[in-house]
Amino acid sequence: MKQRIYIDTSVFGGQFDEEFAGHTTPLFDRLKNDEFTLLFSTVTQDELATAPQNVRELVKSIKVDNTEFLETTTEAIDLH
Repeated sequence: MKQRIYIDTSVFGGQFDEEFAGHTTPLFDRLKNDEFTLLFSTVTQDELATAPQNVRELVKSIKVDNTEFLETTTEAIDLH
C-alpha cells in the first residue's frame, strides 16, 4: 500500500518559489512517479481554485489515480 500524504495548499505554490523549490520539486517528482497517494479535501480544492494558473496546472498534472478525496468533518471545519 502506498503512503498517503496530505499537503497544505502552500506546498503547491512552493514549487514555484525559489526558496522552497528545492524541497517541493522532489516531492512532486515522487508524486508523479506514483510513490504516494495525495489526499485532497474540499478546503484544499477551494483554496486551489483561486490559486495562480501555474499552481492550478501543477494540481491538474497529478494523476487522479494518485489522489484520494477526504470528506469534510465538523472537526475539520472547526479547525479552519
